[in-house]
Amino acid sequence: MLEKKLNKAKFSIGEVVRHRLFNFRGVIYDVDFQFNNSEEWYQSIPKAARPRKDQPFYHLLAENDEITYEAYVSEQNLVGDDPNEPVRHPLVNEIFKGKRGNLYFKPSN
Repeated sequence: MLEKKLNKAKFSIGEVVRHRLFNFRGVIYDVDFQFNNSEEWYQSIPKAARPRKDQPFYHLLAENDEITYEAYVSEQNLVGDDPNEPVRHPLVNEIFKGKRGNLYFKPSN
């Protein structure tokens, strides 16, 4: 009998993170415990940089110096970022109710 390994997320909803390779940061608003996006999206990532599917993937309200957007990023490509530097994405105030300590919070967390 095969047991399915459940992945444990390293980061939490409301945590501020940045991409390990690319110049953007953001706040996590949802987590998939394994890849849950389209195969077309996955194949669009250059093969040398393509992450494993069997790890948590995070939905971010992301920003760089020019724009804000939403991003879907594998755990292996994220590191913690300065939680005292506010995330300026316009949806932050719609999804989150504020900040407690280092985390943005939703009514459910």
